[in-house]
Amino acid sequence: MSNVTVTEALITPKSGPAGRRQRPVGRRSPLRAIGGWRSFLWVIPGLALIAVFVYYPLLENIYLSFFQWSVFKPIPEFVGAANYVQAANDPIFWRSLFNNTAYAVVSLIFQVAGALVLAALVETYVRKHGGILRAIYFIPSAISLTVAGLLFYFIYQPQTGLLNEFLRVVGLGQYAQAWLGQESTAIWAIIVMSQWQSFGYTTLLYSVAIQRIPRELYDAADLDGVGSLSRIWHITTPLVREMSTLLIIVTVTGAFQVFNEVMVMTAGGPNNSSQVLGTWLYHAGFINNEFGYAAAIATVVFVITTVLAVVQLGISRRRRVEW
Repeated sequence: MSNVTVTEALITPKSGPAGRRQRPVGRRSPLRAIGGWRSFLWVIPGLALIAVFVYYPLLENIYLSFFQWSVFKPIPEFVGAANYVQAANDPIFWRSLFNNTAYAVVSLIFQVAGALVLAALVETYVRKHGGILRAIYFIPSAISLTVAGLLFYFIYQPQTGLLNEFLRVVGLGQYAQAWLGQESTAIWAIIVMSQWQSFGYTTLLYSVAIQRIPRELYDAADLDGVGSLSRIWHITTPLVREMSTLLIIVTVTGAFQVFNEVMVMTAGGPNNSSQVLGTWLYHAGFINNEFGYAAAIATVVFVITTVLAVVQLGISRRRRVEW
């Protein structure tokens, strides 16, 4: 048999017992295709719930942002982009956007970069007692936002608060002040509280990701005399990239959706200096009775968080291909 004949015999489907030709290996049978559609039926209830309780309200909110309506005017009046123009000309809206941006930047520094460094140090040098340390770091995350806000509200009290009392004890009484009562410090005091509560949670997630890195890589780095910071930068950081992407998206999204801690501690004061988009949305809708404007602010929050998430996913995917 020639080479051509052998090749044709190998690639030509053989006949079955009844003389019928067998299907090529790459083709799916109709029964298997039907089975695939049957498995898809299991996810339909979940998709339906998401569509009803997530996507429909989202689209409805975007639709209502082009109307002016309130409890005293139950029939919405179409105003086009007037609500967005109002937001563009509203100084408190821009102040709120700045506060959310500052919240996101500080959170990225502490809850992502800082948590990565701390988790790397814990997993490298104190592995024997790492479980205890991780539990200690995680405890603040188990406290509800409302309780944590009230706790720091009393810590920041100008006369009896622990922070000012500590400053007086160590001889820095000139820095004692009403942290939540001044426009220049109110939002930063809230941001500090949020970092204290969330820092341990992100550290724990990074610890889990670092534990999956093969120890042989660190042992080889020790033999080559690589320093601690170099190991974190060249070994730990690239190999926890997936976790970093997730935490960046969650942290930034959470920073633009912050609400409870601001409402508990300052309610946006003093003089609207600590307003964020979430609290200003609430103020516009349920205090000023401008539901259309509130829907416009909510749409802006959605657009910002979606764009940032898409950009981060795109950057992460491109780096993954390069890696």
